[in-house]
Amino acid sequence: MHTQDIDRLRQEVTSAAGVDSTSAEVLHSWALSHVERLHTPDGGTVIFKYASEPFTHEDQALIAARQAGVDVPWVLTSTRSGTTLGMLLEDLGQPCRQASDDDGVAAARQLHSAAVPDFLSPGDTDWLASLPGRALRTLTVLHENNRWADTADLKTALRLLEKAAPARAQGAALAPFGWVHSEFHPTSLLISPGRVYMYDLARAFHGPGLLDLASWHGTIDPADPDRTRALLERYVQAAGPEETLADRGGLSAQDWALGWHRVWIVEWYLAQAALWIAHEPDDHMYARVVGTHIEEAVRLLNV
Repeated sequence: MHTQDIDRLRQEVTSAAGVDSTSAEVLHSWALSHVERLHTPDGGTVIFKYASEPFTHEDQALIAARQAGVDVPWVLTSTRSGTTLGMLLEDLGQPCRQASDDDGVAAARQLHSAAVPDFLSPGDTDWLASLPGRALRTLTVLHENNRWADTADLKTALRLLEKAAPARAQGAALAPFGWVHSEFHPTSLLISPGRVYMYDLARAFHGPGLLDLASWHGTIDPADPDRTRALLERYVQAAGPEETLADRGGLSAQDWALGWHRVWIVEWYLAQAALWIAHEPDDHMYARVVGTHIEEAVRLLNV
């Protein structure tokens, strides 16, 4: 995170929007993004968000989602500079309560049924089947650079997943297939007195909506297929497509969704370690998390 880039982009977007800020309150900050609440002289507030690759097209996603009828924050202005993005967003304020499973189902239904813009990256069956191989290649690069030592077991498991992937990825295009939030958790929603807003669409793509439903309960605890099945059933009861509950890739919908969600996480964590963050002191932590998710993926996808 580069403080000079943050300061420069903050100045650019506030000037473009004609906003003067008296103070900035940091809400979130990590290696690839930074979020602040800016206070204005009249007592108002706006949100400033800075992001670096691969999160530099979130402004497009938010604008397209809003145009498609999804409840997301309004983009007041945005600017890109090289490999960075600066956005000024409306401030949705403080949530009136935590998001429930019913809130998640309603928000997922709204997003998954919205018109999909052409610029969203495609995530079809072939893309899904490619994830283990992509993860394996990244792990090989890490090994070649003398990183992630003692992780030969991860390579073995990824080879098993890669071999099974073409068969297990079948059914990826079954409904719901459309917008995928990709970081869909209760913390991705803000509950106001009259509306449920969705934010953090930086990694949105066009693919199987079951990945969102599989991610809702998080990955800190072990995958719980029964709990996910109950969420899928709620989704269908809320007018979601009946195909949501269909078997795919020779697996139940819940095992398929949870298994592929774990594979997708593994590919992303490896990419972070090798490319987007590449902070070697964190290698042990990342390898431990990746190992846990690979074990779950192998079990859930029955390979």
